Amino acid sequence: MSDLPLRGRVLLTGPSNVGKTRLTARTLERWIGAHDAEGVVILDFAPEIERDGVLLGGRLSRFVDIPETAWIGALDAHAPRAEGETPTEARRLARENAERARVLIEEAPEAEAVFVNDATIPFQHEGSDVEALLAACADAELVVMNAFSGQELGTNDPISRRERKARERLIEWAGTHETLR
Repeated sequence: MSDLPLRGRVLLTGPSNVGKTRLTARTLERWIGAHDAEGVVILDFAPEIERDGVLLGGRLSRFVDIPETAWIGALDAHAPRAEGETPTEARRLARENAERARVLIEEAPEAEAVFVNDATIPFQHEGSDVEALLAACADAELVVMNAFSGQELGTNDPISRRERKARERLIEWAGTHETLR
């Protein structure tokens, strides 16, 4: 895959372990090389869990050294569909993600560039609002987000339906949408 643009609204989607986080990190590194880390906001919503011996998700910091001058809002995220033993437990975990992510989004300063890892995690619960994230990114010169899009974690449960709705809104909002396979 070629380099992503360093202006505009970019969304990367695809199933687990296809390189969405790695490409987001590479673009972050390119931005910092061209502009410095001052004015960079990172919202890292990725859970890190192992499933069948494979790490699902992962922080941007696994792939790039993030300077201290960048603002980082890292969510200690749950993976509701993988961790919840019952539908009720999965919804509770999704609600916790949504509540804690809302605080991070509200605390994020204005930015020249915003990088959002696993952007739909906070929007898997019916009490969440993807528009708050989009508003926080509205004035940035560059926004790069990545989001899960696959069937391996479920498709017709309430969490998957909510996530799909949030992803559809992000696709609508993005100027560039790349699907990784």
